[in-house]
Amino acid sequence: MRVTRLDLGSFTRPAEEYGGLHARVEPALAYLVRHPSGTLLFDTGMGEGSPETDAHYRIVRRPLTVPPAEVDAIVNCHLHFDHIGGNQRFPGIPALVQRGELATARAGAYTIDSLLPGVAWTEIDGEHEIAPGIRIVPTPGHVDGHQSLVLDHGDRLTVLAGQAYDRAGEWGTPYRPWLGRLAALADGRPVRVLFAHDHDLREGVLPPPG
Repeated sequence: MRVTRLDLGSFTRPAEEYGGLHARVEPALAYLVRHPSGTLLFDTGMGEGSPETDAHYRIVRRPLTVPPAEVDAIVNCHLHFDHIGGNQRFPGIPALVQRGELATARAGAYTIDSLLPGVAWTEIDGEHEIAPGIRIVPTPGHVDGHQSLVLDHGDRLTVLAGQAYDRAGEWGTPYRPWLGRLAALADGRPVRVLFAHDHDLREGVLPPPG
């Protein structure tokens, strides 16, 4: 199982949106996962369709060059515009999303609405095993419907954490109950955690649940 990080551009987050002193530039990262059962994309970059959003975040985009014929499934950590921008390039390819998250997005005032049609949304509830060793785990916090992807390599885990935490340095603070679930899945094995808006990563052994 191989994981390739895709740098799909950057945006500038205003200081008031994260409680800092200055605006900060953040990457928009997606991940291509190749495994024995197929290939999947975790997130697809920043969507277009809102000049106001582009101006507010000073968006810089890089193209998603993965050919649609190579992708068997998409997993979006959540449905904000900066994670689903390339979904429509893959018509008919299942895009797995928590049922409540899709309902929230479709209700409006949540994402760029024009990014939602034309996608083969596949609704799930809670954990979901895509293939042996590849599991979606709900990781609410940033939004209620947030989900992460857990990859079991046998001797270790990789967690594609999306925006479960904004930055690698924030991992585990505050504590969130789903960290115990990840620790149970790891069962003492080392864990490598990759993020949607930070090139840095976290590595180590998660403390046991409870």
